[in-house]
Amino acid sequence: MGSGEIKSPEGLPETPATYDGVSNPIHSKKLGIYFLESDNRRMAFGRGYTGGTTPVDIHGKPIPDLSKTGGWIAALFIFGNEMAERMAYFGLSVNMVAFMFYIMHRPFTSSSNAVNNFLGISQVSSVLGGFLADAYLGRYWTIAIFTTIYLAGLTGITLCATMNIFMPDQGQCDQLSLLLGNCEPAKSWQMLYLNTVLYVTGFGAAGIRPCVSSFGADQFDERGENYKSHLDRFFNFFYLSVTIGAIVAFTLVVYIQMKHGWGSAFGSLAIAMGMSNMLFFIGTPLYRHRLPGGSPLTRVAQVLVAAFQKRKASFSSSELIGLYEVPGKRSAIKGSGKIAHTDDFRCLDKAALQLKEDGVDPSPWRLCTVTQVEEVKILIKLVPIPACTIMLNLILTEYLTLSVQQAYTLNTHLGHLKLPVTSMPVFPCLSIFLILSLYYSVFVPIFRRITGHPRGASQLQRVGIGLAFSILSVAWAAIFERYRRKYAIEHGYEFSFLTPMPNLSAYWLLIQYCLIGIAEVFCIVGLLEFLYEEAPDAMKSIGSAYAALAGGIGCFAASILNSIVKSVTGNPDKRQQSWLSQNINTGRFEYFYWLLTVLSAINFCAFLYSARRYKYRAEQKFGIQEVVTNKQNTPARG
Repeated sequence: MGSGEIKSPEGLPETPATYDGVSNPIHSKKLGIYFLESDNRRMAFGRGYTGGTTPVDIHGKPIPDLSKTGGWIAALFIFGNEMAERMAYFGLSVNMVAFMFYIMHRPFTSSSNAVNNFLGISQVSSVLGGFLADAYLGRYWTIAIFTTIYLAGLTGITLCATMNIFMPDQGQCDQLSLLLGNCEPAKSWQMLYLNTVLYVTGFGAAGIRPCVSSFGADQFDERGENYKSHLDRFFNFFYLSVTIGAIVAFTLVVYIQMKHGWGSAFGSLAIAMGMSNMLFFIGTPLYRHRLPGGSPLTRVAQVLVAAFQKRKASFSSSELIGLYEVPGKRSAIKGSGKIAHTDDFRCLDKAALQLKEDGVDPSPWRLCTVTQVEEVKILIKLVPIPACTIMLNLILTEYLTLSVQQAYTLNTHLGHLKLPVTSMPVFPCLSIFLILSLYYSVFVPIFRRITGHPRGASQLQRVGIGLAFSILSVAWAAIFERYRRKYAIEHGYEFSFLTPMPNLSAYWLLIQYCLIGIAEVFCIVGLLEFLYEEAPDAMKSIGSAYAALAGGIGCFAASILNSIVKSVTGNPDKRQQSWLSQNINTGRFEYFYWLLTVLSAINFCAFLYSARRYKYRAEQKFGIQEVVTNKQNTPARG
C-alpha cells in the first residue's frame, strides 16, 4: 500500500483469513489485503468487479467492439442535448426577470430574487440527479428521464405566457404605471402556477446537469494512448456547446420575444428541448455506459458508522489483523476501480480495520474495504475546491440582473443597430467562444512556457486563473458604475432609471463582461475536468454535481447578500435608499461591486491555500504488486 501504510504491531501472531474455505496467511508486519465484496459478503474469491472504466452497452453487457461506439461521434449527440438545455436555462434566466416585471407586474427586486432562487434550486438539487445516476439509473437513463421533465416544465411556462388567464390585466399598464407600481399585480394563484412550472423546469435541469459532462467523458477509453488529450479537449468543446446555447438564448430568443411576444420566445425553448431530446435518443446505439455502483450514500454511511463503532480500536491492538481490501486489480464496488490507501483522515481508516472479533462474515456496517473508505476521503478532500468557486457563481448571478439594470440606463446602439438590453449578457458568451476557439493555438503555448505543464496549465491552475480574472471583472464594474452614476446625476437622469442616456455607451460594460467570460473559461472548465478525473469511479456524477452545487449555492448566496445589503444600507423610515435601490441612479451599485471585489480577493486567498494542500490522485501509487510480492515471499507460519 505504499509509504502511507498503517502497520500492525511487531510480533503479533499470524491470523489467517478464511473465505469459503480459502485460507491466506499474511505477514504480521503488513496489513493484510483480503477479498471481501462490500455488498455481497459471500462472493467467491477472485470475482470482484472490473474497474469502473469498463464500458457496457445499454443492457449492461460488455461491448465486444469498442471501435463502433463512443468517441467524438457519440459526444456530438451529447453536445446537442447540452446546447439545448443551456439555451433554455439562460433563456429563462435572462428573460424571466423582465417577464415577471413587465407582464406579471412584480418589482425588479422580488423578480430577480425569484429567478436567483430558481437558478439556485436547479443547481443545488443536481446532487439528487448525480445520486440517482451513480446509484441506480446510470447517467443515460437519468438524462432521458429528466429531459422529459424539463420539457414538461418549459411547456407549462409557454402556456403561462400564451393564455391570458395566467396573466394579470395588461390593458391599463403603461411604462409610467410600471415605474409607479400602479399596474394590477398577478394574483396569488397565477404566481403559484408560474413558480410551479418554473421549479419543475429547474428540477428537470437538476437531473441533466451533473450527468451530461460525465456521460460525454465516459465515451472516451481511459486506456487509450491519447485519453488525457481527448478529455481535455472534450471539456473545452463541452463548454463551447454551453456557450453556443447561451449565445442563442441571448440573441435569437430575445429577438423572437421582441417580434412575436413572450409565448413564442418560451415556446421556442420548448421546441429546442424537444428536438434535442430526439437527437439524444437517436444516438443511443453509439453510447458507452458505466454500471451504476449502488447507493453511494449507503457506502458513505457504512464507513461513518463502522469508523464510529471502532473509534476506540487501536492501530497497535493485538486484535488487529489488517486493513480490509480485495486482492489484485479488481474492485469490490460495482462500477469502480481500486483506490490506493492514503494517510488522510486516519480516523476513517478504522472503518477498514479488521479485528479478530469481526469474524468470517462481518456486516458491511462494521467493516468496509479500503477503497470504500478512500471514496469517502476523496469526497471530503474535493469539497474546498468547488467551494472556492461559489464566489464566482455569485458574481455571475449578480451580473445577470445588476448589469441588465445598468444597461437600461445606457445607449445600446451599435452603429444603426439597437441591441436589446436583455441581449447584453451575450458578450461574455462571445468572449468565451473566442477564447475557447483560440485556447489551443494561443493560450496553451503561452502558459506552457510559463508553467511547463504539457497542457498549458494544470486543472487547479486554470481554476485559480479564472478566479483572479473574476476579481478584475468586479473591480472594473465598480469603477465604471461610479462613473456611470455620476454622469447620470450630472445630466439630469437621476430619477429616470429606465431611460437610456444617448451619450453614454453600454459597450463600456464589455470590459467587465469579457473579463468574467475569461474567468468562466478557465475556472468552470478546469473545475469540471478536475472533478471528473479526481472523483471516485462510481461517483463521477456526484463529483460533477459538486460544480452545480457550488453554482446553486452561489445563486442563493446572491439573494441572501442582496437582502442583507438592502436591510443594512437602506432605511425606509428615513427615506434612505439602499445600495441596491430599484432606481439604480439613486442607489450605490459601485459600493456593492467593491464589496464583491473584497470578498473575491479573500476567496482567492482561500483557494490558493486549498490548492496548495491538495494532492492529485494521479500522484498516488497503488502498491498492489509490492504487497502481493511480500505475501508470496513470506513463509507461512504454523
